[in-house]
Amino acid sequence: MDEAASQPLRVCYFGTYRANYNRNQIMIGGLRLAGVEVVECHATLWRGIEDRSWAATGGWISPAFWVRLAKVYFRLLRRYRQAGEYDVLVVGYPGILDVFLARLLANLRHKPLVWDVCLSVYEVAIERGWQQTKPVSVRLLNWVEALALRMPHLGLLDTPYYVEWFRTQYPRLHTPLDHVPIGVDERIFSPPEPHPSLIQEASASGDHLDNVCRVLYYGAYLPNHGIRTILEAIHLLSSHPHIQFEMVGKGIEQPLAHKLAEQWGLTNVTFIDWLEKPELVQHILQADIILGAFGNTLHSRVTVHNKTNEGLAMGKLVLTGDSPVMRQYFQHGEHVYLCPQADAQALAQAVLLLSSDPELRRRIGENGRRHMLKHFTLLQIGTSFRDLLLRLVSSFER
Repeated sequence: MDEAASQPLRVCYFGTYRANYNRNQIMIGGLRLAGVEVVECHATLWRGIEDRSWAATGGWISPAFWVRLAKVYFRLLRRYRQAGEYDVLVVGYPGILDVFLARLLANLRHKPLVWDVCLSVYEVAIERGWQQTKPVSVRLLNWVEALALRMPHLGLLDTPYYVEWFRTQYPRLHTPLDHVPIGVDERIFSPPEPHPSLIQEASASGDHLDNVCRVLYYGAYLPNHGIRTILEAIHLLSSHPHIQFEMVGKGIEQPLAHKLAEQWGLTNVTFIDWLEKPELVQHILQADIILGAFGNTLHSRVTVHNKTNEGLAMGKLVLTGDSPVMRQYFQHGEHVYLCPQADAQALAQAVLLLSSDPELRRRIGENGRRHMLKHFTLLQIGTSFRDLLLRLVSSFER
């Protein structure tokens, strides 16, 4: 591997992928840290989560969508012509449409194609209940995903559990699948140095002076994150004023969260629509407990969520749902604190326990950060990805 790793590698990162999505940023940034030249050939198609939801639930069938896609692909092809030579073409997430065009372009240059599938768009549609409201669109989406998976020479997921699910879901698929874990950019998500006044300022706004335990959820309001479970746990803890919750984000279940909070008259939770990363880092720093995902869905069972890695990198205690994939990468009570998925009572009990034991929170948080820095840094993810690409390029040339 040392000899392979020393070979120069030029990657064309291609498509309408979400440039600000953590997975794409980590994969691209990691490759660059690992010594790979990455040329981004990107054009923006998606305008936001509502736009992607509209497309996935049938909007992609409409003429208006295909006109927009044609215009975007025209810009993308102009940038591709300017990209120059490369060793491997990589399609970023979500590349379910891009991968068809990318296969044609890769074939014309006799280069291998990799698709970072990241997650099943079809399963996302199932989790969001679109099978009941848009059954024809969801069946078509399943067919398109099955066809798209045949395009790359290598497909990537984030865990071996997800690889196994794809193999079971699409038993006729012959495309090789592998995994590159979700990592974290520890240059962004990192606690301050232990000496400056920043620590004193952050501590003063935490529970160290006012005896309040601050619990933070952030991210998309989606079924696999268990939004209802979290709100029910907040309700169960409403008689414990020393525990205060903050929920940052937006998404399809945001109206549900606000409705439940109003219905139950919750005064122990504050909602914030969205925060840019510098502000988000400050909110993580001020929190005592970071909540992960608690939904009883496929993605809750087979993936590790970004907020888990980011909280660990910040040295915070991460409380998240139990699953085989979490136990593969982390040890309960040592790196993270796990509780049953979709169980509001168990979640509330875990928060109550952890709120009364700052030493336990500190120990698990410190151990979790050490574990994260040992296995899931930007460079480590980039090196793993680079080595997969080098092996593919080597085998493709033989």
